[in-house]
Amino acid sequence: MGKARNPRRRGAADAVVEDVDGGLARLEPDRDRARAWTLLVDGAPQSHVDLDDPAHLSFEYQRRLGHVIDLVAPPGRPLRAVHLGGGALTLARYVAATRPRSTQQVVERDGALVALVRRELPWDPGARIRVRTADARDGLAKVADGWADLVIADVFAGARTPAHLTSTEFLDEVRRTLAPGGVYAANLADGPPLTHLRGQIATAAARFAELALVADPAVLRGKRFGNAVLVAADRPLPVAELTRRAASDPQPARLEHGRALVDFTGGAAPVSDASATASPVPPPSVFR
Repeated sequence: MGKARNPRRRGAADAVVEDVDGGLARLEPDRDRARAWTLLVDGAPQSHVDLDDPAHLSFEYQRRLGHVIDLVAPPGRPLRAVHLGGGALTLARYVAATRPRSTQQVVERDGALVALVRRELPWDPGARIRVRTADARDGLAKVADGWADLVIADVFAGARTPAHLTSTEFLDEVRRTLAPGGVYAANLADGPPLTHLRGQIATAAARFAELALVADPAVLRGKRFGNAVLVAADRPLPVAELTRRAASDPQPARLEHGRALVDFTGGAAPVSDASATASPVPPPSVFR
């Protein structure tokens, strides 16, 4: 039997609050942008969307993923993209806006959240965006071999990446779906002592020839909890341009690659399904 849902509730400044499968969703209007909204689930920010300007990326980690999207192929060329984790479809909207005629598959487990976003934050019906309600790994298994130019993983349940999306077996599925020259990008979250992040880099290094990591220097130094964007491929990555864009961001980041990134792992071992654990719980201060 499905869980009973509370009707939509509006509070201060016309926020929209509704129960979804993953908890309590809240759409907060952006005071600085007329038709922009932030999606939070159980208090954790998930997405920011500007309906008038889908190319606007507010969250720093989403801007870093936006740089990857910009550089994965020549400007304007359509992509075939898979998004694991949908939220408010921020990055799928970005691809549609910056690379018209792209074909995209979004896998989002929370069907009630998808319905909320579709109703309150509708996307361009002409965009080739297909949303599948499924577990990320189950949905990925339905993507055809070699179909995707880009796979983006941005999956959190209770502010943690589920364990089964952190293993070499999961990355084997990612590689199966990627076309030759395709790129994998993942939003990772960790804090001191960075055990999870080091293990994720080692895991990706066991499956991909080229890696880069973009993050706030304080996160890389283990000074605070935060996001890091991992980029992986079997071809050379646009390291110089990614470095330039990360450094010039309103919230500057550092890029690590090559020997420095290998050294950063500190000898961590790749993670398998048998040893995988979810990413750590963020401290309460992260969402204040």
